[in-house]
Amino acid sequence: MTTPICDFVKKYAESGNLRFHMPGHKGRKLLGFEHLDITEIVGADSLYEAQGIIRESEKNASELFGAETFYSAEGSSLAIRAMLYLICLHAKEKGEKPFVLAGRNAHKTFLSAAALLDFEIEWLWGENVGSYLSCGVDALTLGQRLSECEKKPTAVYLTSPDYLGRQEDVSLLAQICHRYGVILAVDCAHGAYLRFLDESLYPTDLGADICCSSAHKTLSVITGGAYLSISESAPSVFAENAKDALALFGSTSTSYLILQSLDMANFYLATEYRENLKCFVQKTENLKIKLRNKGFELVGDEALKICIAPKVYGYRGFELAEILEKSGIVCEFSDPDFTVLMLAPENGEKAIEALENALLSLPQLETVNEAPPLSETPERVLSLREAYFLDSEEVTTEKSVGRVLARANVGCPPAVPLVMAGERINASVAENFKYYGIKTCRVVK
Repeated sequence: MTTPICDFVKKYAESGNLRFHMPGHKGRKLLGFEHLDITEIVGADSLYEAQGIIRESEKNASELFGAETFYSAEGSSLAIRAMLYLICLHAKEKGEKPFVLAGRNAHKTFLSAAALLDFEIEWLWGENVGSYLSCGVDALTLGQRLSECEKKPTAVYLTSPDYLGRQEDVSLLAQICHRYGVILAVDCAHGAYLRFLDESLYPTDLGADICCSSAHKTLSVITGGAYLSISESAPSVFAENAKDALALFGSTSTSYLILQSLDMANFYLATEYRENLKCFVQKTENLKIKLRNKGFELVGDEALKICIAPKVYGYRGFELAEILEKSGIVCEFSDPDFTVLMLAPENGEKAIEALENALLSLPQLETVNEAPPLSETPERVLSLREAYFLDSEEVTTEKSVGRVLARANVGCPPAVPLVMAGERINASVAENFKYYGIKTCRVVK
């Protein structure tokens, strides 16, 4: 497995050339990595017009992922926008207005992309799984929805795995989509590693036409590295226009530090990673068994995520996260109901032992009998695009009832909104705002 980007940058850094080009630090060390931070000089290739070392590296990634794979140096957010643009191109090719049937737990990037690209959306609510962060789309629900659609969607868009480690049955859902001639697109930002399990659970291996995955979330890649993967069976317009789609939304100032990290990850994935992952998945599963035996409730089925629903053990999610932090263990995410920990082989055995000791030493307290408020489906008043581009104002959530949400202004994590832009905030939504500690929101003037 070659590492052409890393090899080129290393050679250039050692050349002693005078840098009369960007970046402005000129390779001088303030933080220590500047000598490896370059721009698109001769021989360095260019991400969105890749013909040289970057294209060679992407071909390596494509071989590893079993699907044509393109780099993003701006996370899965860029790849999501590119996916949706390609879906719009596919609709145009078919002479249709783009229409996407999407899981309700979509990342806010999906919403901003919809506002920019102006495609029609209908939401898939799925089964009630006790959190707005999961959708739980089952095959029966999707099949019935597609059979009843007077106008078939261009694509179905799902998030799998989600923030709570729940995975959709992508294989079965893909079969149903294809039965109706519909594209299946998957936000797999949390699941790049799924390709390297003993039995791959990567969306394009399970029948999805296109997916994104964040290398920096679960693989040994620095923040910002991600992939856009396209199945061989996907419409040809996808691969043919993938670079243009990424360039449409991406910065022309690509980080070569991120590209080197993606490049070197190929070498690791091709050599040690599978075995390291296999061993660590077993250690993680052993810990999950011990936690369940101790009385903890776990949700989700993702191998490298431990999502604890700690109320049955006597703690709210954020309370458990605060206790763990006092032991030097920092969680990925917490809210009143869940504490989420993301693991990777790079945590190592000592770290997982420390986590085990911290959790198993906690005393079990009286069950916290508190559930999220029930939600009524909000009324859609405006399209996402209309809501995003109208004048808006910030109000307290107590004064938001009856107003129309203008922005999905939710932070990351989890970056999943409780109510979508263009929907009217009802009393139950306001109760959920209060429950999750959301104090203000932007509404249409």
